[in-house]
Amino acid sequence: MSDFLQMNVAELLPHTGNMIWLDKVLSWDEDSVTAELTVRGDALFGDGNAAPAWAGIEYMAQTIGLYAGIHAKRAGEPIRLGFLLGTRRFESNVPAFRFGSTLSVQAERVMQDESLSVFNCLITGGHVKVSATLNVYQAPLATIKNDDE
Repeated sequence: MSDFLQMNVAELLPHTGNMIWLDKVLSWDEDSVTAELTVRGDALFGDGNAAPAWAGIEYMAQTIGLYAGIHAKRAGEPIRLGFLLGTRRFESNVPAFRFGSTLSVQAERVMQDESLSVFNCLITGGHVKVSATLNVYQAPLATIKNDDE
């Protein structure tokens, strides 16, 4: 279990450079993952002092990507792209995240079939509490292998 806690998140996500907004994996198990990030001013969103709270949807989506990446590595499979299909019940007690603040992002799997999954997500840190349910899609590995042939 601790192997993934030591890994660079870039090894677990299909993103590169400034598109990786998470800093590290704090914990994971079969059904959930928790990541940490420092809100940076180099991200695509923000007004110079803060990133809007709705950018938390991307933090949550990338945390789900970590979940998928960890499980792919464990199975000896490649890291694959996933797609955010929708967000439900997005609630935030703050309008924005101040640059430099440290946030924890938890994603807990509620449902998963071959390619569709639902995760309950929570962002916390300081006085921040943001929650949402994300629906995501990841093409089955067999489909990807067949397309590459």
